[in-house]
Amino acid sequence: MDLDIQKLIFEFLGGLGIFLFGIKYMGEGLQNSAGDRLRDILDRFTSNPFMGVLAGIIVTILIQSSSGTTVLTVGLVNAGFMTLRQAIGVIMGANIGTTVTAFIIGIDIGAYALPIIAVGTLIIFFFSSKKMKNIGQIIFGFGALFYGLELMGDGMKPLRGLQAFQDLTVDMSENGVLGVVIGTLFTVVVQSSSATIGILQELYSQGSLELDAALPVLFGDNIGTTITAVLAAIGASVAARRAALTHVIFNLLGTTVFLLLISPFTAYVEFLTSWLDLEPKMQIAFAHGSFNILNTLIQVWFIGVLAYIVTKLVPGDDGVIEYKAKHLDPIFLERSPAVALGQAKMEVMRMAEYAKNGLTESFEYLNSNHKKNAEKAYQYEEAINNLDQRITEYLVKLSSYTLSAHDSEQHSILMDSVRDIERIGDHMENIIELVEYQLTHKVVISDKAKADLEEMFQLTMSTIDEAFHAIEENDKEKARKVVKMEDAIDKMERTLRKQHILRLNEGKCSGASGIVFVDIISNLERIGDHAVNIAEYVLGEEE
Repeated sequence: MDLDIQKLIFEFLGGLGIFLFGIKYMGEGLQNSAGDRLRDILDRFTSNPFMGVLAGIIVTILIQSSSGTTVLTVGLVNAGFMTLRQAIGVIMGANIGTTVTAFIIGIDIGAYALPIIAVGTLIIFFFSSKKMKNIGQIIFGFGALFYGLELMGDGMKPLRGLQAFQDLTVDMSENGVLGVVIGTLFTVVVQSSSATIGILQELYSQGSLELDAALPVLFGDNIGTTITAVLAAIGASVAARRAALTHVIFNLLGTTVFLLLISPFTAYVEFLTSWLDLEPKMQIAFAHGSFNILNTLIQVWFIGVLAYIVTKLVPGDDGVIEYKAKHLDPIFLERSPAVALGQAKMEVMRMAEYAKNGLTESFEYLNSNHKKNAEKAYQYEEAINNLDQRITEYLVKLSSYTLSAHDSEQHSILMDSVRDIERIGDHMENIIELVEYQLTHKVVISDKAKADLEEMFQLTMSTIDEAFHAIEENDKEKARKVVKMEDAIDKMERTLRKQHILRLNEGKCSGASGIVFVDIISNLERIGDHAVNIAEYVLGEEE
């Protein structure tokens, strides 16, 4: 047989590229249409494992990528928005959600791919509204997906007559493990199980593969897709690494079980084909859907066991910062507003603790230049912002209920303090950004300047510590102490500025290092201002 290798390779790789671009572009359009609701879906609808599975299905359908959902989930676990058990449910759901792509491919509309691309292009270029552009992006991506498949299919047609390929398919039929390995490796290389399953659908529809050779490859595709989550978890928290490992174990166990039951599963797919009169591509889509749904139905009951296994395999403290409010139970608002106020105060103190910890991490980043300190500080900042929103909402609701004069005063102190703690978090973020600027531009800060920063940082930390204790204990004496300490911060800031100008004049410091130094001490001074604000709330108008 005269085989044009160059044409085969070009059509296959070009088609694969267009397919991957199409599915990514369509996913981005869907994601933009969904807006910030994706994170909300995962955050709100993971109260139990079954809801987690449902959330995983919905988000994966919206972004057309199980890897994308898993990476998002790993990120949420890393950030403390989601527990490991919740994440396992979402990961299982993502595996079901990704099967939708195979069903879309099963609807063979490749002949209309170019007109669909044209419609998408017209919408993108001739409509100015963002909503219409997103719709155009979805349509264009949808068309590109099918056009890429058509090109790949045309490129792969000559493989049927190739003896080496025929021998390989016979080997895969006789040895399921070989098919699993091929499916896994190809998905790892391509980084998209949707693409490899699309290729499998093309080969199967052309008659290049028998069903008993195609199914093990299908199972392997599901293992290969876990590599993205594994890569996303490298360098992440212990909890995130556990979530990624769960994805791997889930698909490995599923593949093992179905490989052992390959004969009855093949018979089941053949029964579905004759009963529903399925086309070859849709046959693979139903096999893929059945595998993932059945695998989830089997393993969803063992989420606790999976969590226990990965906890043992990845030991250590998960170090997760809990973003969600722990004490703001709405039931107390009506039943006992005084208790609700106490609960809100506990939450404010958690927020204050995060501000202290985040500030420590930001200063550690200045000294060590370790990226993990910056990441941790950013996590604290996000947690502070989330708690600020939740506590403020709770306190606003609480204000509509009757409070005693003392409780009303405490309510005002907490409302005002939350705002100042959130601003402390913003200044902490500013310090991290200044250190990042220093590292990016290779700005050298002298040892003397570092020692000065260390001294001012320690004084600032002591001041906010006293201010937070003053709120917690409603201690006016500590609040007065904060006012004096803040005066010392102001004086130190003025002194350090002058010393820095002298260093600049003597040529001991560069202009760039001066920008970093002066801006850091300015942020520390402003943190002191917010500490004194908190102290003044405690002292009240009388003082």
